Amino acid sequence: MKIMRSAALLGVAKKVYDEARKPHNQAKIKSAVDQVKSRRSGGTKKH
Repeated sequence: MKIMRSAALLGVAKKVYDEARKPHNQAKIKSAVDQVKSRRSGGTKKH
């Protein structure tokens, strides 16, 4: 059963990788990363 699970995870990882290589998805990823970075560096910490 471990082989089936590994194969399924490999399939999902390949799909994610293929989608991330597309130019329009790269723009979305870059935008999301920039947004997170700006929140972490410029935001105020709430306690």
